[in-house]
Amino acid sequence: MVCAVDVGRVVNPTNIVMQSESAIVYGLSSALYGEISIANGRVVQTNFNNYPVLRLDAMPAVEVYIVPSEEKPTGAGELSVPPVVPALCNAIFAATGKRIRRLPIRAEDLA
Repeated sequence: MVCAVDVGRVVNPTNIVMQSESAIVYGLSSALYGEISIANGRVVQTNFNNYPVLRLDAMPAVEVYIVPSEEKPTGAGELSVPPVVPALCNAIFAATGKRIRRLPIRAEDLA
């Protein structure tokens, strides 16, 4: 996965890269595992033991590019989350011709 971020003048590039990488993990996790279900009037997925996140061995390679800028510095927290799911769904469509119409993405959605 390739990520380009424009956060204005960079104060701490390592932090920007880490924020971007973790946001990609969060976005992919929501796309693949982000189901919230209710049983007996309560949410079933109450913590990470039953709300899985993408583990390191399942993560794609991630490249983060910081756009050079002299604008005022801005925040970099979780800015990479919103485009992850649409990018993944468009990549699936490009590879398979199948449109993803619901989340989380299931194997039967690709068949």
